[in-house]
Amino acid sequence: MPLSLHAAYVPSALQMLGTATHLIDTAEKWGVENECSEGEIIGTRVFEDMLPWCYQIKCVAEHTQGSIEGVRAGVYSPDLNPPPTSFEALRTKIAGAVDAMNALTEDEMEAMIGQPMRFEFKDRGMDFTAEDFLLSFSQPNFYFHCATAYNILRMKGVPVGKMDFMGRVRIKA
Repeated sequence: MPLSLHAAYVPSALQMLGTATHLIDTAEKWGVENECSEGEIIGTRVFEDMLPWCYQIKCVAEHTQGSIEGVRAGVYSPDLNPPPTSFEALRTKIAGAVDAMNALTEDEMEAMIGQPMRFEFKDRGMDFTAEDFLLSFSQPNFYFHCATAYNILRMKGVPVGKMDFMGRVRIKA
């Protein structure tokens, strides 16, 4: 039996959304224990020209829930609004994406296959099919932003390891 688009996308999206939630919780706890303010953690960047930790967490939601909304509309443009600036607001953003992913059905996702999809950013655009957008653009992006959020916490000294990034793997029952 071939792998469905739902099976190829949704479980991985949920895994990284779970990782993002875990990173928020871990960052908050570490901040309290180490007298590091919420604002300092949320605003940390790897390099000055990179976007801050809160933006990385926001993008995990944007490239899961936001990408599905884009496929439904036939066009996706990044949300350029400022990211949430509190742990609680970030949790709420991620929770909304989890709810959206859990609400997707296999039938709905299979019906997306072959639909035209356009990514637009400023004066650039790329045309995709829905499945190619989700699997070759959206999915690498949610992994990238989740890994960057993880790396920022490592850089700050937060004791997170590989399993904190991996999250809930789908082991054989």
